[in-house]
Amino acid sequence: MDGTIVDSTEAISKHWQKIGKELGVDPSVILHTSHGRRSIETLALYDQSKANSDYVSYIEGLIPKEYGGDAVEIPGARSLLAALDLAHAPWAIVTSGTRALLSGWLDVMGLSRPDNLVVAEDVSTGKPAPDCYRLGIQKLGLTTEKARAEVLVIEDSPAGVLAGKAAGCQVIALATTHRIEQLRASGADWIVQDLQSVVLVGLGVDGTIQLEVRDALQL
Repeated sequence: MDGTIVDSTEAISKHWQKIGKELGVDPSVILHTSHGRRSIETLALYDQSKANSDYVSYIEGLIPKEYGGDAVEIPGARSLLAALDLAHAPWAIVTSGTRALLSGWLDVMGLSRPDNLVVAEDVSTGKPAPDCYRLGIQKLGLTTEKARAEVLVIEDSPAGVLAGKAAGCQVIALATTHRIEQLRASGADWIVQDLQSVVLVGLGVDGTIQLEVRDALQL
């Protein structure tokens, strides 16, 4: 979600600066490796006592409350999500963030909430492992190999791209938080600047979504 629907870069930076000071760790070191990873895995590198779901849920739940004014929606996110809802299209949010963080951002930003969510607490291993996307596919009821192969993942981090590809999905990468070269090396099928380049153009009779990718930076 962060980097694909919401640009919370400044908010997350302030969050980790605060946590870094509490841990006695240079925040820039944490920020270098934290994006696209679950906080519980990041914290485990520095303080095992804080690497638990209760603490992570608590601190992440504070981010939208304390730094909500520092976040903006990714260009094109609101219109794409609204179009998906209007078409009753099957979609899900799969995020490395906790349920508290996800709910906080959707509430603060006033963005659409899908019926299906996969959050940090739902998997034992985070990205780049494919567990989260496999669970998302399962929640969408896509049981056949053909259906799974037609799932489209939208990601912004190399870890997320790797997770999506390992789950057998096609991946659009947004160049919102990482360099194009990093996203290309991770195996993204398409790279675009933001969600203004991803447009819902129709819904098939079988319920499949028809999307158009415009102004791709890589095809």
